Amino acid sequence: MKVVITGSTGFIGRALAGDLTGSGHEVVALSRNADKARRVFGDEITVAQWDGKGATGWAEHADGAGAIVNLAGESISSGRWTRSKKARILESRLAAGRAVVEAISQASAKPKVVIQSSGIGYYGSRSDEIVDESASAGSGFLPEVARKWEASTKEVREMGVRQIVIRTGIVLGSQGGALPRLLPPFRLFVGGPLGSGTQYFPWIHLSDEVKAIRFLIERDDLEGPFNLVAPQSLTMKDFCGALGKVMRRPSWLRVPGFALRLAFGRMAQEVLLSGQRAIPKRLTEAGYEYSYPSAESALREILG
Repeated sequence: MKVVITGSTGFIGRALAGDLTGSGHEVVALSRNADKARRVFGDEITVAQWDGKGATGWAEHADGAGAIVNLAGESISSGRWTRSKKARILESRLAAGRAVVEAISQASAKPKVVIQSSGIGYYGSRSDEIVDESASAGSGFLPEVARKWEASTKEVREMGVRQIVIRTGIVLGSQGGALPRLLPPFRLFVGGPLGSGTQYFPWIHLSDEVKAIRFLIERDDLEGPFNLVAPQSLTMKDFCGALGKVMRRPSWLRVPGFALRLAFGRMAQEVLLSGQRAIPKRLTEAGYEYSYPSAESALREILG
């Protein structure tokens, strides 16, 4: 199967590309910096240049593809949300979606499925409410971005292409994502939760993220939204407790919420101090089996 990946050099994209290639699939990695992507992937993966806005330079790869996985978008958690930063976050996602639709509209043999990335932030801050895929979108910047991001490729359904939306939680791995940022305080014996610690921390191991995406590509009877989170729902305090246990470090020193708000503004409130008690209802009902269903097992694998 040929799989086209946007956002291919990102944390999830790199892992997915490597997994698919290792399983004998043909991967086409789209990148705005093709030279960098070739250094990342070597000779095993085809790299195609694109501008993140249109189908020029890569549309031929969409023709007859088994899947297009659209992961492209500027980082949400890297710094304060200025007006220009928020505009870039949203437009980078909408432009990538438009490019995918454009390429598919030009293809004589349409791809079988589009995996459209989204985030668990779609639901907004939900306190301790249990949230599955039937829940409505929340309010705030992140839910707005997620709603529009998901809709950016909805037109492919009218072309007969199956669309899957993956609402991904906090992906845990050693080479990227949130975990490497949490580790230094724990190593110095000053680790602990952010804010009150009562906010839920919807997480998933990188291996399960990749495996779940493959599962959704291969199951042609599935479509629509799926929460890509682990089945174990934990608060930030409980997650940090598991991390402290694995690292043999204390996890009692909280980072005050007001300090995070001063440093990062609204981003801190929506990303760091709020959470969702999200469950992967549709994924588990479809028969997906997790490799790392508990935070302790995930962290032990990652941290050795």
